[in-house]
Amino acid sequence: MNNAQVADVFENIAGLLEIGGEPLFTVRAYQRAARTIQLLPAQLERMVDEDQDLREIPGIGKALAEKIKELVNTGGLAYYRKLEAEFPDGILDVMRIPGVGPKITRRLWKELGATTVAELEQAASDGRLEELPRLGKKTAENILRQIQFARTKDQRTPISRALPAAERIMAALREQCPGVTQLVPAGSLRRFEETVGDIDLVCTASPAKDVLDALVALRSVTETLGHGGTKASVVIEDGIQVDLRVVEDSHFGSLLQYFTGSKQHNIQLRDYANRMGLSLNEYAITDLSTDEAEEFSDEEAFYARLGLQYIPPEIRTGMDEISAAADGRIPPLIRAEDVKGDLHAHTDWSDGRDSMDAMLVAAMDRGLEYVAITDHSVGRGIANGLTPERLRDHTAALREAEARVGHIRVLSGTEMDIRADGSLDYSDELLAELDWVVASVHSSLTQEPALMTKRIIGAMRNPHVDSIGHLSGRLIGERQPAEADYDVLLGVAAETGTALEINGSLERLDLKDTHVYRARELGVPLVITSDSHTAEAFDNLRHGVSVAKRGWCEARHVLNTWPASELLAFLKTPKAERGRVFASRG
Repeated sequence: MNNAQVADVFENIAGLLEIGGEPLFTVRAYQRAARTIQLLPAQLERMVDEDQDLREIPGIGKALAEKIKELVNTGGLAYYRKLEAEFPDGILDVMRIPGVGPKITRRLWKELGATTVAELEQAASDGRLEELPRLGKKTAENILRQIQFARTKDQRTPISRALPAAERIMAALREQCPGVTQLVPAGSLRRFEETVGDIDLVCTASPAKDVLDALVALRSVTETLGHGGTKASVVIEDGIQVDLRVVEDSHFGSLLQYFTGSKQHNIQLRDYANRMGLSLNEYAITDLSTDEAEEFSDEEAFYARLGLQYIPPEIRTGMDEISAAADGRIPPLIRAEDVKGDLHAHTDWSDGRDSMDAMLVAAMDRGLEYVAITDHSVGRGIANGLTPERLRDHTAALREAEARVGHIRVLSGTEMDIRADGSLDYSDELLAELDWVVASVHSSLTQEPALMTKRIIGAMRNPHVDSIGHLSGRLIGERQPAEADYDVLLGVAAETGTALEINGSLERLDLKDTHVYRARELGVPLVITSDSHTAEAFDNLRHGVSVAKRGWCEARHVLNTWPASELLAFLKTPKAERGRVFASRG
């Protein structure tokens, strides 16, 4: 049983315990354990096989450690089976319907006898649900819409679809409503999760009505789920639900923090505030001893009132960010402006759209000091990969383009295939002529894990391979990552001084955040790249920065935050010594 499956079991246990009315601290222990396991870089199966002490994992005590071992070793958990038997079949599906949750699920079960989604839908349709005290017609209608809407969309939307959709909507609202002063995404989109449920937008505007009216009137809206005085909910043609909340300036900071989440972060923050004698909601922080409520127009002031450093949205994951903020241990995370160059870009020499000149100008226009042009190697026939002869012509053409465009340093490079048998597309003699070599897996992605691991290690040990591109080969929501021993791969990258790429393409975001976190801990040189195939795609660098933030990276952890002169000097260092040089600079 892998980490995700173990985490799912613990999430289900937490839900059942809450439905059953168990103490909140017990419920939260399982919720925290599930999140910890989701973010754990190491695989629990391997840790159990090696008899590692699972109690060293934050939030995992003796009892949870024993349950993890049982899940990993047997594929099941006696405690979970016993707990499930105490509840009707289907009750977890009911709890997962948006707007329901454990407390309402318990009432549905006890008061209406509704324990499946079908029974809940019937209760909402025939009027029984709205008759429950403290629910009402509006809540019942919303639950019914959520059930019906769930049939028409996937549970989660890849960020590659959600982010462009959100940006289009925000641009349209700003254009149509000059009274908008602040308009930002919240929720999982602002945290830069790989997938999102809905798009949450938080806004300040005068008058509020104009913005809400404008949202429901957008041409891309296919259904209006709600339209009130401060909130509107719609479904757009992408099949994504969009919720817009408009608040007064004085409430903006509190509301943005609340709806940014994550759920576990907000639970822990609420517990932290309660210990200070304070309570939190989406509008204010209230002193419990005086009932005095303080409003906040920005998040910085909100966190400061709690005696905390500002916690960037990307790391609000419910791990140890609150204790780190309390101790002043949140480092200055990397910013987009820290990135001084891009080390993975394609032109029309292979499968890119734009010419060398156009790509260099686009990079320069974004303030970059240098760019590596890494058109595909010969193995990528589908991508018009370069033969050795064409690669040499490519390098010569790059030097000419560099001279024509000026004001930007160009590194001659390649994105070279790592073949299924572990061999590389180009000879060492040819690779030695290049400034920057990216080696990537593009084929045979379903190889056995041991073969895939060996295949990538072979490329890492090549003295001319500077970086491994999109390590897992995944496409979010479309293609699963290759199976490999990523713990071993991260360790070999550190040992050999091989940089690992944080690919900023929204379809990839590879390395994923948990691997970035572990790579940083191991001292692996990281590079943030756009993998751009068009001039506009250099904007992917900002996406890579967001992933790096989720891995708690500072600028010093990322190689292409170095000035061109320092990077080129680093690349002249024998590869075996690069790890030491990289660590000493940090």
